[in-house]
Amino acid sequence: MRARPIATTRTRDFRRMVALTGGAVLVALGAWAGAARAQDEVIRSHGVSIFGELKYGPEFQHFDYVNPEAPKGGTMSTWAFGTFDSLSPYILKGNAAALSSVFFESMMTGTLDEPDSMYGLLAESIEYPESREWVIFHMRPEARFSDGTPVTAADAVFSYNVLLEKGAPVYKVILKDFESVEALDEHTVKYTFKPEGALKELLMTAAGLPVFSEAYYSEVDFAEATLEPPVGSGEYALLSVDPGRSVSYQRREDYWGKDLPVNIGQNNFDVLKVEYFADYTTAFEAFKGGAYAFREEFQSKLWGTAYNFPAIEDGTIKVETLPDGRPAGTQGFWFNLRREKFQDPRVREAIGLAYNFEWANESLFYGLYDRTDSFWENSPTLQASGMPTEAELALLEPLREHLPETVFTEEAFVPPVQAADTVADRRSLRQAGRLLDEAGWTVGDDGLRRNAAGEVLEVQFLNDSPSFDRIVNPFVENLGRLGIRADATRVDAAESQEREKTFDYDIVTQRYSMSQTPGDELRQIFGSDTASVEGSANTAGLSNPAIDALIQHIIDADSREELTTAVHALDRSLRAMHIWVPQWYKGVHNIAYLDMFDRPYTDNPPPKGLGEMSLWWVNPEKEQALRDAGAL
Repeated sequence: MRARPIATTRTRDFRRMVALTGGAVLVALGAWAGAARAQDEVIRSHGVSIFGELKYGPEFQHFDYVNPEAPKGGTMSTWAFGTFDSLSPYILKGNAAALSSVFFESMMTGTLDEPDSMYGLLAESIEYPESREWVIFHMRPEARFSDGTPVTAADAVFSYNVLLEKGAPVYKVILKDFESVEALDEHTVKYTFKPEGALKELLMTAAGLPVFSEAYYSEVDFAEATLEPPVGSGEYALLSVDPGRSVSYQRREDYWGKDLPVNIGQNNFDVLKVEYFADYTTAFEAFKGGAYAFREEFQSKLWGTAYNFPAIEDGTIKVETLPDGRPAGTQGFWFNLRREKFQDPRVREAIGLAYNFEWANESLFYGLYDRTDSFWENSPTLQASGMPTEAELALLEPLREHLPETVFTEEAFVPPVQAADTVADRRSLRQAGRLLDEAGWTVGDDGLRRNAAGEVLEVQFLNDSPSFDRIVNPFVENLGRLGIRADATRVDAAESQEREKTFDYDIVTQRYSMSQTPGDELRQIFGSDTASVEGSANTAGLSNPAIDALIQHIIDADSREELTTAVHALDRSLRAMHIWVPQWYKGVHNIAYLDMFDRPYTDNPPPKGLGEMSLWWVNPEKEQALRDAGAL
């Protein structure tokens, strides 16, 4: 279990590299059109989005949320939990360092103020038919790798092939509906998709694939983890690395794309630095001592009690709470459904009833959190509620045999409210006991639950965070009251990371940042194709034809209304299956940082993120004041 122990452990962000047209120019079928349908017109544009028109037209100068005059310079530093031994984020081997994808770029890039759009980065324009059965990227001739060599269509073809052949196993799933990738000339590359594939999603996937140097990887094995800095076209290069301790990246003065509209006002720091810590408390104490400059606080106990140290009182460190416009994410204790003992949903529901959020929030979290119930928590549009609508039932009824009956007969599942004055809510534990009895796990003379074969019901939590002990241990105690032999023995971060990759756990804490325009990435988290793929995001090992079908409805949605209906149907179905024990969320960013930064917004960050590593900048006067005061 990696990253932050409260509000998130290891966070996986599968916001898709999504986008489609707005301000698009319709052109006649060109020389590259190939086998486009006769009735399809070909669209050529500077950007792309899933639904509707793009916010930014073809002549836009910069994104609205940046400061185009932001000065360059200084260092932004933050922290990460665990360890690392690689700078290769696209393979299964090793544990890649934070931000190590910064070396590479894709054809297009997204924004922080639109839910589903992309604009040209390596590609200056995009061309595709209305059917989206293929896409052509017209690449910028000026694009260069860090060694000065041009970025070409041949590099894009190589990148696709190497990800498919040597990348993490999940790429075989992500790219399975790509039919071919071909270089049409030095700076024009065409991706053709299988007609039965998720064409809108596949186009976006192609737009977001990293592009590697074929020449560089002809001498370096892509499949091997390494701490050697790779050749890439991105704005940052490696500055220094201390394996397992820290990694720093330096902005390249010779970066080819610094004046592109998508980059103006961004990437303002000369250096990005990440310090690693094996313990949450140690990381906080290091922040107090000035080891790094920016911290988003996810531990309620610290936020509620510890942000009163001298550097805050004298103004050296600034503390703020800012709104978070994103869905809160899917954070919870996830069951490993690959294990026989978790196959019965009654067992999973019973275990969930042993977790008393209300007591934890009152006793451990200082009342700072709300209970998560939806996989799209904090989204006013995507979170399912009440009984299914007629539109939802039209999707759900054909899948009825693969879904719990409660999907149709009860309102969307919400965990019951428990007593806050005791860790052991008797009503919930009695209900849990009845469910376990019904599932065939009965209590013996020794107080332990066994099945008909005499096997004891045992549950182990994968936990690599000392600060998470206080949350897991009361849960373990309640499971013991039910007759379940539960254990939360802690492991180190390296072991946890490896066991997560190979699905060697009973229950693990995980959080996924969910998109406001969900799509193909849902197959990575919930789809049958990824259930047995090591290193995939399918933490639960979920494999269910109804869930696959609902994901496909989301992918195939032709309007925002259709998308919302399909997401509601998926959300209520997943909740009824009890594949996790939902934890908690907060709809704000609790942040603290050295008071030497400025940013292009005051109280309201862009809806999709703070942008602290990119949009912010060092204020030289504030920095000098801290130096004069001896704080730097």
